[in-house]
Amino acid sequence: MQAADLASALGAVEVRGLERLSGGASRETWRFDAVRADGAVDPLILRRDPPGRPSQPGLMTHEAAAGRACAAAGLRVPEVLLSSEAPSPWETAGVVMRRVEGETLARRILRDDRFAAARATLVDDCATFLAGLHALRLADVPGLEETDPLALCRANLALVGSATPTMELAFRWLAAHHPPPRRPVIVHGDFRLGNLVVDEAGLVAVLDWELLHRGDPVEDLGWLCTKAWRFGAALPVGGFATREELLAAYRAAGGVDVSLDELRWWEVLGSLKWAIGCMGQGAAHLDGRVRSVELAAIGRRVCEQEWDLLLLLCPEAAARHRTPPVPPPALEDELHGRPSQAELLEAVEEFLRDEVMPATSGRLSFLSRVAANVVAMAEREAVLGPAQAAQRAAELASLGVGSEDELAAAIGAGTFDDHPAELHDVLASGVAAKLAVANPRYLTAPA
Repeated sequence: MQAADLASALGAVEVRGLERLSGGASRETWRFDAVRADGAVDPLILRRDPPGRPSQPGLMTHEAAAGRACAAAGLRVPEVLLSSEAPSPWETAGVVMRRVEGETLARRILRDDRFAAARATLVDDCATFLAGLHALRLADVPGLEETDPLALCRANLALVGSATPTMELAFRWLAAHHPPPRRPVIVHGDFRLGNLVVDEAGLVAVLDWELLHRGDPVEDLGWLCTKAWRFGAALPVGGFATREELLAAYRAAGGVDVSLDELRWWEVLGSLKWAIGCMGQGAAHLDGRVRSVELAAIGRRVCEQEWDLLLLLCPEAAARHRTPPVPPPALEDELHGRPSQAELLEAVEEFLRDEVMPATSGRLSFLSRVAANVVAMAEREAVLGPAQAAQRAAELASLGVGSEDELAAAIGAGTFDDHPAELHDVLASGVAAKLAVANPRYLTAPA
């Protein structure tokens, strides 16, 4: 970031304190100050594509247009100063906006006492924002694409991998229960905690518009209810409200009338979409576009979204498999002795958590935590994996298939439509086994 790049919006300034913020697996976020000759400071944010992972051409222009249209309508968004599709001035496509003060970490918003009043008003704030966004003219953000959301999921999946059996079950259910289409509106596409700036009084601003598109207004409501974005809290709307409260507030703010069944369809789609998104993040690491321990870890979160799908589609089967397995005692390897593979991994995890994380800050501390979680995952797989593999082979054989891919294909073909209970139990057992390695606490989190 060079000072000359800001001259058209701010005049002569000096760039100070450029720092990349943690998080942001799909986009990079940088904070900095633009300091004028008289000492006045403009706190700013740069959002840009990661080098090697360009977004869809024109998307930054659309984001900037959406931000300006929202601001003109009185909606709470940061002021957009500059946007660029070209590699310069910040190497990749990006947008510069004024920095908004407040909290974005969902767990703090949902748990800290200082946000208690904000949590009480947040459902109204979100509903009011979404009703206002959906009331904008499509012409305010020209050029936005509109696609069939289910077909888009299939297309995106084909770019990053193949459907797991649980994902195939979700595709089949969604196709059979698709609600009637609504008039298309401007959809944020990623409206959830983590992309909302909140202070003690409530919503301050809405961020992160890279999934902006034309579509069904209920998509934004369903995404806010998707379980991944509750961050461990029990209430279904972002962890801070009930579905009934959200729909009533949205209707009172001028939004369309939405049924719980329609909202549920979009929740199922949301979990499926994020499962594919997690697979895509892992694929970006594996194919070398962006080598990242964070992306590698997200790739193993597919099973969390599969579990969420099972909780929505076959909750009884999921309930039978909620108890994490008890790890077997450590055994001495006759050749290698102890510490065993699992014990060595445990030692590395402790080093990262207890020594590296406290000694670092910012993004390095964040990545140290991610790396510790990855090592812990590998440790659990070393302990549980052999027995899990044997059990899974027996389960697949009981259904007459020899692999997960064969099972997914059979589900897609409708082979198990006449006896779903047996299928659901095998699906729940397999996903629970993956969660026992990837994130065992997720098995017992609020449904």
